[in-house]
Amino acid sequence: MHQSLTRRSFLGASLATATTAALAACSGPSSSSGSVVRIMPTDPMIARFEAKRAATGRTTSQQLTAGTFAASIAGTAVTTWGYNGALNGPLIRAQVGDLLDVALTNALTEATTVHWHGLALRNDADGVPVLTQKPVLADADYSYQFRLNRPGTYWYHSHVDTQRERALYGALIIDDPKEPLLYDQEWVIVLDDWLDGITGTPEEVLEELSMGTGMAGMDMGASMKHMLAGSKSDYLGGDAGDVKIPVHLLNGKAAQDAEVIQSSPGSRIRLRIINAAGDTAYRVGVPGQKITLTHSDGFPVRQQEVDAVVLGMGERIDALLTVKDGYTPLLALPEGKDGSAYGVISTSGVGAAPAAADLPTVLKGTVTDGGRLKADDSVLFEKKAPDRTHTMRLTGSMEKYDWGINGRSFDMDKPFEGAFDISLKDRVQVKFVNDTTMWHPMHMHGHTFQVSGGGARKDTVIVRPKETVTVEFDADNPGQWIAHCHNAYHAARGMIGLFSYVR
Repeated sequence: MHQSLTRRSFLGASLATATTAALAACSGPSSSSGSVVRIMPTDPMIARFEAKRAATGRTTSQQLTAGTFAASIAGTAVTTWGYNGALNGPLIRAQVGDLLDVALTNALTEATTVHWHGLALRNDADGVPVLTQKPVLADADYSYQFRLNRPGTYWYHSHVDTQRERALYGALIIDDPKEPLLYDQEWVIVLDDWLDGITGTPEEVLEELSMGTGMAGMDMGASMKHMLAGSKSDYLGGDAGDVKIPVHLLNGKAAQDAEVIQSSPGSRIRLRIINAAGDTAYRVGVPGQKITLTHSDGFPVRQQEVDAVVLGMGERIDALLTVKDGYTPLLALPEGKDGSAYGVISTSGVGAAPAAADLPTVLKGTVTDGGRLKADDSVLFEKKAPDRTHTMRLTGSMEKYDWGINGRSFDMDKPFEGAFDISLKDRVQVKFVNDTTMWHPMHMHGHTFQVSGGGARKDTVIVRPKETVTVEFDADNPGQWIAHCHNAYHAARGMIGLFSYVR
């Protein structure tokens, strides 16, 4: 096959072609699709809506350079891609109402963008190539500027193909100047499943997966270098993932090089946990000690004590942990897969921290996830009958690796085919109907939804096999917004839908 030799050059060509086609189709700020007039990211309405949001008058600035760099991961020297030459991009911190001003330099050899995951931001800053902006070509610069209107734990990452499966991501924390949560210190934690430079590249993984398991005459044993068979998680409802992962990282560190932070007995630490992985859900907890869940995807929930919490790809959880004397390990166990990541809280620095081999390999007891939590009363949506209801059937199989929405693989050359039309001020009900035998973490851009039955306010939710998850959101952020599976390889194969604001 010649696909692996031409993939990057094809990517650049396809982005350029699609952008040209999209721009040619949009002669003004609104785009006509038949008799429908769509509110495009260039519409003046976008800026007018942002201007209504609260503003501090301050600007938080950050320089990001996407490029290649050398790193050591689990004792292996690799050359990979990241922001500012690090496995985790810089932590960006600002307050509600600040203007975020990020200058991106693309030092890669292919186009890229930055998506601001979980933010209800202006549509032309959302970072979806072709749809909301031109891709940032190699050796080019680009400026993202938008106002921050909600506090919480968020993150940013590339939104081009499988680039996120290297290290093109980082944490974004938006502080609330009236923060009601009481704690003594904070630990921002980014989890990731890593293979780049160790067992292959993300492009090689996608190429292998894309052949599926149903190819006639294929010697599956010889061809399945990256494809994971037999991974099971009862919690996720069956098959846990598609990809063999050699290393799991917590803040860029493998288990043998675990991060250690200093604290003192009795201190309350706010854990801000982000799952940046491409194909792995993590079960996170402290052996023998409960944590108190406080937020899901940036929004407060009814606090709940648990032994562990499961995060799908793209989800974030905030939790409180009271520090005990000595060493306290925080475990992140991949659901249905081998290995682990962990970090350690130390109160003395005396003695040796626990080794990975001495830690438990399971976390049992009370286990939940963000989709099963209840929203805090302060962020509940007003009860209202939906103005529109859309059904997003999650379709496809490992056999053909033909993931899609309603049987359609998303095509950026024809983004409005099968679009879910909505109008400003609509209350929109969405039914995620999983027709597949795999779980999918479904993520929506530009909005947060509420899970039915008073569930948490979220932007990413786990949808188990043969399950329907119903959510609602208010159409209060005009533009063109995708919703997709946050399994990087499912999205790359087309499990993407478009919520399109129309006039």
